[in-house]
Amino acid sequence: MTSILVVDDERSMRDFLKILLVKEGYLVETAPGGAQALDVIEERSFNLVISDIRMDGMDGLELLNNIKEKHPSLPVVMITAFASPDDAVFAMKNGAFDYISKPFNVDEIKSVILAATSKGKQKADDKSISEEFPEIIGESREMIKIFEMIKRIAITPANVLILGESGTGKELVAQSIHRHSQVSKQEFIPITCSAIPEELMESELFGHVKGSFTGAVNDKQGLFKLADNGTAFLDEIGELTPIIQTKLLRVLQEREIKPVGGTRVQNVNVRIIAATNKILEEEIMAGRFREDLFYRLAVVPLRVPALRERKGDVPLLVDFFLKKYSKLFGKEVQEMSSYAMEVLMKYDFPGNVRELENIVERGVALESSNIILPESLTLSSFRSESAGGAPQTASRFQVVADEEELFDMGLDEVMAETEKRCLTAALEKSGNSKMKAAELLQVSFRSLRYKVKKYDIGSS
Repeated sequence: MTSILVVDDERSMRDFLKILLVKEGYLVETAPGGAQALDVIEERSFNLVISDIRMDGMDGLELLNNIKEKHPSLPVVMITAFASPDDAVFAMKNGAFDYISKPFNVDEIKSVILAATSKGKQKADDKSISEEFPEIIGESREMIKIFEMIKRIAITPANVLILGESGTGKELVAQSIHRHSQVSKQEFIPITCSAIPEELMESELFGHVKGSFTGAVNDKQGLFKLADNGTAFLDEIGELTPIIQTKLLRVLQEREIKPVGGTRVQNVNVRIIAATNKILEEEIMAGRFREDLFYRLAVVPLRVPALRERKGDVPLLVDFFLKKYSKLFGKEVQEMSSYAMEVLMKYDFPGNVRELENIVERGVALESSNIILPESLTLSSFRSESAGGAPQTASRFQVVADEEELFDMGLDEVMAETEKRCLTAALEKSGNSKMKAAELLQVSFRSLRYKVKKYDIGSS
């Protein structure tokens, strides 16, 4: 049964809510104040807390802060007087699920409680899913979707193409797919395509026979043979040369390899998980990547979100890295100050999780106390929202034209000029990547390509 804690310093209000909620089938406990409520919460678990805002001693807002600090997933609904809407808004900004205004509407109370307890159950379900993936830190909805996708595709032998920016954890996702697969007890062999010289790549992937080239003093098994019946992870797949792409395509089509200098083919049964931070569709259009190989690799495409798209996971990641580097450096740095955390929550993290780890590692190394302060954070390009440095998106592109210019130009010309300026700004921001520019402007890639050609922007 769903258990609810009611907190109010007026006994009549506690009794009223208890009678109402018990009739609805809930288990109900009450507390006369914030301090007593915290004691009760430490003794037993609840699915929901309902608290008045205005109370003697510890008020509802202070109680809310304490609950969110120790039990962030526990939903809290605030009771507010009709005359104090500002308190309700403040409570919502600080983590309250919702608020109920006095005088009460019983149907409203039931509706809010049902929504809050359902949300709490969903969060609990999400947490249980995330616990199945200990190698990946995250409980945000974006990562829950990734976890669910991993579970669905892992049990199949389908090839997977993992997409995402540098530092998002694509190899961890690949490892997780392998660990949940039916060949989890077999080898997981990773290789970073950009880290191997071009002249050695064929040997690394397919192996070689003794004497096939200078320095080949022994036979060598390549990646695919080592990963036979298991999983091969090809990171930075967009860096492969055309010749290697052709040979890789044969592996995918025929399930066979030929070592460098060898005369006989060898059969292999290997699942390939590839990853890239490049836009392979653009590489195909530029003639740098084979289209048929792309479709063979991307049987299941899986995009890992950037850290700025899952800011809710930042506190979890910070806590994980604090423990990791405090232990490594022999320090007792236990937490991030609230203002330092606020700074991080406003930061874009162009380097994603890898950058956050570096920031925390540096903070632990520099900090002399047991809490990281803002001055111990070194961010590459932090821009505070107060300084107007919120991440630029398509909605913030502006047309520089006053009213007189608008009237002189006419509506059609203004709209055309607006489109051109938005397209130009998006392409500049995305490093001339049409795929990323389309994402910024929230249009399809085909639509953006048509408009770029229409307005003859750049020489693209």
